[in-house]
Amino acid sequence: MSKNTRVPGYMQSKAARNTRGIIGDREIRFKCSLQNTILDVLRGRPGWQEVPGPNIQQQNSQQNNKPAAGSQTSTQPQDGKGTKTGDGDWDFYWCDREWLHQNYDTMFLHEHQKILHFRNHYELTRKNLMVKNLKRLKKQTEREQGKSEGLSFDFHPTTYELPSEYHIFVEEFKRNPGITWIMKPAAKSQGKGIFLFRRLKDITDWKKGEYQPLTDTTREVPETYVVQRYIENPYLIGGRKFDIRIYVLVVSYNPLKVWLYRDGFARFSNTRFSLDSIEDAYVHLTNVSVQKNAPDYDPEKGCKWSTMRLRQYLTAKHGSEAVKKVFKGIDNIITKGLQSVQKIIINDKHCFEMYGYDILLDSDLKPWLIEINASPSLTASGKEDYELKFGLLNDLLNVLDLENRLTGKEKRIGGWDLLWDDGPVLADDGNMECTTNGTSVTTANSFLGCHNDRKRQLREIYTSAQAIKKT
Repeated sequence: MSKNTRVPGYMQSKAARNTRGIIGDREIRFKCSLQNTILDVLRGRPGWQEVPGPNIQQQNSQQNNKPAAGSQTSTQPQDGKGTKTGDGDWDFYWCDREWLHQNYDTMFLHEHQKILHFRNHYELTRKNLMVKNLKRLKKQTEREQGKSEGLSFDFHPTTYELPSEYHIFVEEFKRNPGITWIMKPAAKSQGKGIFLFRRLKDITDWKKGEYQPLTDTTREVPETYVVQRYIENPYLIGGRKFDIRIYVLVVSYNPLKVWLYRDGFARFSNTRFSLDSIEDAYVHLTNVSVQKNAPDYDPEKGCKWSTMRLRQYLTAKHGSEAVKKVFKGIDNIITKGLQSVQKIIINDKHCFEMYGYDILLDSDLKPWLIEINASPSLTASGKEDYELKFGLLNDLLNVLDLENRLTGKEKRIGGWDLLWDDGPVLADDGNMECTTNGTSVTTANSFLGCHNDRKRQLREIYTSAQAIKKT
């Protein structure tokens, strides 16, 4: 094997992954609470050093076994004012949401530290809050700019929150007899707790007693659900339903600065689509966590297409103009979603967020927003999936640029394109084109599903940035 051949993380020895060089005057120190592709990326990055310490499970165990009153034991250093410093020996922490919720409010972050997740990221990623925030921004837009501008928010299905909007939902249900609805827990992922129904009595047992005032203070508050009108005419390929996983990086909410990754994938159901069997999850839910349990699931193929392959297929079948309209609509969904929480999210220069947007196309090629994930899966289902996620995460670190190797004015870094920077970003003419059947797109700086020559591009921007800094 040649010296320059990169072996996937799951095939490397620990010693090979820990080989690092030095960047600047010292190594960049990182912590990571996950054991998947992101840990491979961090351990394999030149000049980065893992900080030993308890993982999240151990921290939870420590918190559940607190010392007795009067004990001087402390699991984290403090700044002399009783404020936790967040184990201040790290520069970068890929933490999970639970750790952030437990520690952020009492933690002091140093100037140089970067951490995954904004404090109240759930304003966009909880299904009920996402819809509430989108509806609020739509109403504000209609007041300020007119009803016609409100049409740009018509990308999520009719949705109600249960139990609080149950009676309003019943009125809507009776106005539209015979259609299919889908129930989703507001705060769960991976397809857990989701089911379809067509009759109110199908949810009688589920809702029984949950919509009355809580006169019994010992009774638990019912779990929040959203009920949505099910999209009964999804776009099908080979007779199967799919959705598109899109990666979006937000490095600031004030001002709003958004990056869109070129690569993603379409996730297909394992069974041909039909409305005759609404109880069959393998037909209607495209989540990998659901589909991998199907009897004939192929873990190597994983029922996935790259976004490039999907874009090529759609272009061959419908033409470049129709596809351009589809992807422009996806850009609109991304930006409107983020703008709906821009004034609500607690902006912190130490924080960043990588979202996983799930988009569904209907038979008219209209994109619909299904949900937004704050912790999209980074566990690879196969070799191609691993390569995609390894490049995605490596380039995310390149965008954050803890090594200070870039100028800060770049519009593209590896596979990430700058979509929004306190306003829409336009592509440089002739510089970053997405060519499909001879047609070039040189307007918005958005290239989802386009060719991703990330390694060559990285060499070019680092060489250019170095030359600029020398002058």
